[in-house]
Amino acid sequence: MYPDKFHLTQEQNRRFANKNLVRLVFTNSRFEGLNTTLPQTQTIIDGMSAAGVSIDDTNVIVQLKRAWQYVIRENQPLSLTIEQNINLLVARYDSLDPGNFRTSNVSVELGKSQGEWQPPQLDLAAEGKFFSDLMNRNTSVTDKAITLLYHNMRNQLFWDGNKRTATLAANKLMIDHGAGLINIPLDKWDHWNKLISQYYLSGQMQTLKEWTYQNGIQGITLTSDDQLPKPTINPDAYE
Repeated sequence: MYPDKFHLTQEQNRRFANKNLVRLVFTNSRFEGLNTTLPQTQTIIDGMSAAGVSIDDTNVIVQLKRAWQYVIRENQPLSLTIEQNINLLVARYDSLDPGNFRTSNVSVELGKSQGEWQPPQLDLAAEGKFFSDLMNRNTSVTDKAITLLYHNMRNQLFWDGNKRTATLAANKLMIDHGAGLINIPLDKWDHWNKLISQYYLSGQMQTLKEWTYQNGIQGITLTSDDQLPKPTINPDAYE
C-alpha cells in the first residue's frame, strides 16, 4: 500500500541526510519542547554556544546531532541493539537508564483533554519477534519504517526519548535502503500530534500511516546523467 517514493543508493541517501542534518535535528528537538531557532541549532551543531539557549537544550541538540551521525554512518543493519545505541545517545542526559530497555511501567501524557497512555509491561521477546517479522515482511521499506516508527513510539521501549529513538531507528532503515527520510514538517506538527494521541489510545495505526506517507516522506529524485561529462581523475589519489 505504501510503495517507496524514492530510490537512492545508500551512499546517496547518507549524503542527503547529511545535507539536511541541521533541519532534521531542528525538527526532532521539538519532541523535547525546544523552541530554538534554525540559526541557533546550526550554531550549536557547528560546536559553538548559542546565545539564549540553556545548557539542557544545548545538550538535546548535541545528542541529536551525534545520534543522526551514528545512524548515517553505521554500516550494520538496523537491530534492537542499534536502537539501544540510538537511545543511549539521544536520552543520555534525561533518561533514568539511557540505552537500556525499560523494566517497569511508564506513562505518556497526551494532553488535558485526553489524559495519558500507559503501555503494558515491556515484553522483550515479543518485541524481538515483532522486529524480525516486520523486517521479513513482503512490503516496501517505507511501509516497514513507518510501522516501526509508530509501534516503537506507542510501546515505549525505553525509559525516555522514545519518540526521538523511534524516529532515528525508522530513518536508519530508510537510509540503508535509499528510500529517503521520514521528517514531518513543523507546520503540520499540531495535526500530527493529534493523530499520534488518537493512535496511542486506539492502537489503530492505519490513519496515522496514511497521513505520514502523504505528508512526511522526503527525498530527491535523480534523473539519468548518462549524457553529462564525467570527471577524469581518481579521487583516491588525492587523499
